[in-house]
Amino acid sequence: MMKLALFAALAGSAAAFAPSPVSQTKTALSADFSGEIGAQQPLGFFDPLGLMDNAEQAEFDRLRGVEIKHGRVSMLAVVGYLVTYAGVRFPGAEDIPSGFAAWGALAKTDAGIQVLAQMGLSFAIFEAANRDQWAWGVQKNLEGESPAEFPGDFRNGALDFGWDKMSDEMKTKKRAIELNNGRAAQMGILGLMVHEKLGNIDAILPTY
Repeated sequence: MMKLALFAALAGSAAAFAPSPVSQTKTALSADFSGEIGAQQPLGFFDPLGLMDNAEQAEFDRLRGVEIKHGRVSMLAVVGYLVTYAGVRFPGAEDIPSGFAAWGALAKTDAGIQVLAQMGLSFAIFEAANRDQWAWGVQKNLEGESPAEFPGDFRNGALDFGWDKMSDEMKTKKRAIELNNGRAAQMGILGLMVHEKLGNIDAILPTY
């Protein structure tokens, strides 16, 4: 299971390096993604697996959504790992260890099983809510024009936080920042997981 999760994180980050402008249309013969947001120095457009070879814009957008999603999950994972490793706990969970050991500890008690069930339900709700299927991906099951500006835009007319007031230059900058932070987080959580399994996590993190 861990190997599958690690492979998924790597595959999501290895493909496209930028959300594409909505107005662009590319075909397999003319697709050039080297100028997209996130394709920047020192690597430029980084596609070591060749996933974008002869790919169309729709496939790029789909993989961009995958990268953004994995990046966002990884950012939360890194924060959660570091916070629990530092000893921060909710009341009643003081004896739950950090890292992979938490799964086994939770499964041993009725309260822990309820927590795991709540987590599963929350994941399902988040997965259903945080998506826009009008234009991105393969599940185009809604009619009308999508309110999303780019893959990963899940505001759906409900959330803004000042985004619509930003200039196009600032929006581009913010999207590039999120991509880079997500990529760093994917490598970060992968490193934490590997070092924990190797038994030397205390060599890179302080002991509390």
